[in-house]
Amino acid sequence: MSLLWIPATLIAAFAQTLRNATQRSLTEAIGVVGATQVRFVFGLPFAVLFLTLACLIAGTWPPALNGTVLLWSLGGALAQILATGLMLAVMKERSFAVTTAYTKTEPVQVAIFAAIVLGDPLSPLKLAAVAVATFGVMLMSFRPGQPALGAGLRPLALGIAAGGFFALAAVCFRGAILALDSGAFFMRASTILVVGLGLQSLMLIGYLMARDRQALVASLGVWRQSLFAGFLGALASQFWFIGFSLTAVANVRTLALVEVFLAQILSRRLFSEAMSRRELIGMALIAAGVAVILALAL
Repeated sequence: MSLLWIPATLIAAFAQTLRNATQRSLTEAIGVVGATQVRFVFGLPFAVLFLTLACLIAGTWPPALNGTVLLWSLGGALAQILATGLMLAVMKERSFAVTTAYTKTEPVQVAIFAAIVLGDPLSPLKLAAVAVATFGVMLMSFRPGQPALGAGLRPLALGIAAGGFFALAAVCFRGAILALDSGAFFMRASTILVVGLGLQSLMLIGYLMARDRQALVASLGVWRQSLFAGFLGALASQFWFIGFSLTAVANVRTLALVEVFLAQILSRRLFSEAMSRRELIGMALIAAGVAVILALAL
């Protein structure tokens, strides 16, 4: 197995952290739905550019699409839209770093989905890792002074749901990449990126035209920030898909845990958000649990 998926994943995690920070700021200006569509609609032109560069490098046209590719891509597109919207909703209630930690339960959910849907075995060590990571999330979900069943449960539930939809999206997009009949790994990744963002842009523009035109117009009013978020989103997805084309989704999304620590740095630098000791311990437990899963996957 090529180890190129490791630097690809690290680049994707860094770009995605910056994109999340940009979208968080956009949420306050144009709302959750408006900020959600930015990463897709404004990212599509950059995805087309990436595919054009891939074609020039490979000296060939993109691989032909088929029904299976389109079905996988549609599933991934829908799941990613829902995941992004839920993540931005949580960011309105909890800090940037804590929200990222919630969504980073995704690798644990990938392992569970694989066991239930695909019948992949969960060893005792994997089960222990899942338990540790889950406890870490529960520990982070409550602010000091809040009742144990207080307002912390809603962002916790939404954050874990976001992680679940991100996991589903990753599985679907890898399925789409593998369903292509031909093409080098970077060509397959670039092709599915354009297909995915194209479907997402059509769905979101249609929804906003019918239900919330003001959010669409507002994103055009802050086009510089929207374009930057779109570029970062396309760049992150390009390298996620390169990773998916080279190795199992669980490997890529587990290594992506470094995003939790990048988010904490940005949270302090950009938003002056300090984390409590309990949240830091929870983050460490999540890191430990998912790191064990990664070690078992390699």
